[in-house]
Amino acid sequence: MEVIEITHPIKSSQFVEEDIALAIGFFDGIHIGHQEVLHKMKDVAKEKHLKKAVMTFDPHPSVVLNPEKKRTTYLTPISDKIDAIEKLNIDYCFVVNFSSTFADVTADEFINQYFIQNHVKAVIAGYDFSFGKYGKGNMTSLKENDYPFSVHVVSKQTLHQDHAKISTTDIRSCLELGDIESCNLALGRPYSIKGMIVQGEKRGRTIGFPTANVQPSDDYVLPRKGVYAVKLLIKSKNKMYDGVCNVGVKPTFHDPEAYQISIEVNIFDFEESIYGEKVEVYWYHFIRPEQKFDGIDSLVKQISKDKEEAKRLLSLENG
Repeated sequence: MEVIEITHPIKSSQFVEEDIALAIGFFDGIHIGHQEVLHKMKDVAKEKHLKKAVMTFDPHPSVVLNPEKKRTTYLTPISDKIDAIEKLNIDYCFVVNFSSTFADVTADEFINQYFIQNHVKAVIAGYDFSFGKYGKGNMTSLKENDYPFSVHVVSKQTLHQDHAKISTTDIRSCLELGDIESCNLALGRPYSIKGMIVQGEKRGRTIGFPTANVQPSDDYVLPRKGVYAVKLLIKSKNKMYDGVCNVGVKPTFHDPEAYQISIEVNIFDFEESIYGEKVEVYWYHFIRPEQKFDGIDSLVKQISKDKEEAKRLLSLENG
């Protein structure tokens, strides 16, 4: 897959010379709704004998358009998003820098420069996708005009009887509430965070529960502070391990207001040193909120219970 990074104004050297079918969107999380857009694009490309392309944006438009509620953490940071798109056997991935300059591009300018001049012969997006200054361009207006490309609109994708659409915003909310099951259902896979094992306080080993301290590799949305049943992939071994994970500030030992949030995984039946290893944490079940204990004994007793509960929950996942 060829990745083409674009900073507006787009240059002629960044145009694709082959006719393409283009799926367009922010695609944070690449959840089930996004997957439907991408699968539709692949179907259209096959039917019309076009190359397969995806256009996404970085950073999130809210950084420019809504600074009071700007989104700077992601379900899939840009590097993860590109990796996931590449696994779909896509030919081209355009990453457009969403800047103040780009935000001033009118809908007509966007259509002419990013679609027509770029050999786009089919545009595929969700029903609520908008583009151009003030979001004045949308999929309905694209369909109503006679452009030299076909327009394919993917309808609202839902999971529940309330017919609420699957959205990145709702998935983020689920993570913040600790509702991992709903998050994973909407994603169509377990939520995951990539990182590296770094030195921690080594306090866990002194109480019989050594942990691997995971330093996230990017600005991920962190789940609610608490204890989770997880799986940990050690990249160099290409092997997955079951574990119990604490996300939080360890209030039994630290001032919650002064200590940075950490991700620490107790890997079951594992005693190797893995400092410096690249890993990926897969989140399966929320067990309990983080809490402060009145002493080491009560903490150890609770961790033992958490570990057994994590083993029980993961045994169900493992079949």
